[in-house]
Amino acid sequence: MAASLLREISQDEHERARLRSRRMYKTDKESDRLTSEEIGEMRSDAKWQVVVAEKDARIAQLEAQLEAELKKK
Repeated sequence: MAASLLREISQDEHERARLRSRRMYKTDKESDRLTSEEIGEMRSDAKWQVVVAEKDARIAQLEAQLEAELKKK
């Protein structure tokens, strides 16, 4: 009887450890996914900032050219 009880307890502990391991694995995978998503968003934001800066610079350049042409007239 005692041996049977010890086996049950041991099996319960083993099952609890397996469930904890699965939960930790799922948590780690979700964390990795969220981190990757965040990195992707940061990279995307950085790329758009470059595009916007280039467009702003081009607009400023065109405005300066237009002003220069208007002053000539």
